[in-house]
Amino acid sequence: MTPADRLERSAFYALRPGGWRDLVTILHPPYTAWHLSYVALGAAAAPEVHGERVAATLLAFFLAVGVSAHALDELRGRPLGTLMPGRMLVVLAVIALVAAVAIGVAGVVTVSVGLVPFVVAGAFIVVAYNLELFGGRFHSAFWFAAAWGAFPALTGYWINALAIRPAGLLVAAGCFMLSVVQRRLSMPVRDLRRRTVAVSGSRQLADGTTIELDAAGLAAPLDGALRACAIALVLLASGALAARL
Repeated sequence: MTPADRLERSAFYALRPGGWRDLVTILHPPYTAWHLSYVALGAAAAPEVHGERVAATLLAFFLAVGVSAHALDELRGRPLGTLMPGRMLVVLAVIALVAAVAIGVAGVVTVSVGLVPFVVAGAFIVVAYNLELFGGRFHSAFWFAAAWGAFPALTGYWINALAIRPAGLLVAAGCFMLSVVQRRLSMPVRDLRRRTVAVSGSRQLADGTTIELDAAGLAAPLDGALRACAIALVLLASGALAARL
């Protein structure tokens, strides 16, 4: 497969449309793993780490973000170009979100009623962000970083510490900024893959060399940085959590 062929895909991780491949594609595997890493990093910063709480929180965020949010996102305009019926996307989104909320309710009953605001906020942002409710007010760069960066980290910290302390806030702030990086890398490459029909021009180097510009060449460093960040965060979060368990 040539670089030009790869740009026909809606994302570097997207599979050929159709069948079971669509389900894998809408999960956005690298990005889902990236955001689940924030939960683990938040948990690792807590004074005490409870393995069962971390596992439940990771599962809840996988369902809410990895499945429900991404299914709703695909429902609006088919940005990934999948062939999944709209009804199936709705069913996936609803079932996954209900299951995530159920896990949160179980946490309210077994851990602390203080988890209620996290459950409510999480369910709200999944729907408000991805369906662009309220005129798209919550579908912005700030809310992307707050909802998918800071919030998972803060939740991971709180469910273990049952309090908000400076360590949790610092980790959440760091995850917020990492999500800013993700969005700033992903937005231009998304435009290249999904909206750009032609690229023209060249770069003239100081030694006189001329490099012709094309979509594949522009996308490669962006996709490469996103891949590397996703892998790095999974390794970092896994190591940090393993050191605490």
